[in-house]
Amino acid sequence: MRLVLLGPPGAGKGTQARMLEKRLGAPQVASGDLLRTAVRSRTALGVEAKRYMDKGALVPDELVLKLVEERLSQPDAASGFILDGFPRTVAQAETLSAMLKTGAPRQLDKVIAIMVPDEEIVKRISGRRTCKNCGAMYHLIYDPPRNHNLCNSCNGELYQRDDDAEDTVRMRLEVYAATMRPLLEYYERAGLLKQIDGIGRPEEIQQRIVEALGPAGAAAKGKPA
Repeated sequence: MRLVLLGPPGAGKGTQARMLEKRLGAPQVASGDLLRTAVRSRTALGVEAKRYMDKGALVPDELVLKLVEERLSQPDAASGFILDGFPRTVAQAETLSAMLKTGAPRQLDKVIAIMVPDEEIVKRISGRRTCKNCGAMYHLIYDPPRNHNLCNSCNGELYQRDDDAEDTVRMRLEVYAATMRPLLEYYERAGLLKQIDGIGRPEEIQQRIVEALGPAGAAAKGKPA
């Protein structure tokens, strides 16, 4: 099965993609992970991408698409994949569609959009705290440290990352809404889009996704999630 998972930052796309990877036996493909791996491995695409990242600029679509194309050409993605948070624009979606038609023709089976209200996203992200010493992650509501502002593991000081601050989260959500609305409409017109409620335990959200996948999702219910 070939899937795209969409949703705002903090919607749980990564968690759901990893659960689906086990259930469906299809690899999770996240553009952010591809970029980080390419930069760390110093591949030709990684070196080029790093030049933009070092300047604080967005990595051009062309580079991201090359990384995705390279990943989808690998043997484990031949029979299916789960694109996590990609594409992000209609232009990327159109290029992805053209890419899948080259070589052995393939097409997307479904696009799942995880819908979460803005206020819930703000609560999820702005409550995150990270240990300055060991990098352990906490949440003031859902997973608080035992001692206020101190890491359970190493007693290091916890801090809020700049991009987790409430004002920054709200700005990111505005940008997301502006770019995502046309993308959802694009996939709606293509008859691929299913929107699911992203509130609840991960297992509950996973079940909604499985139901949205129809027969293919039902056939995979026996596999561990």
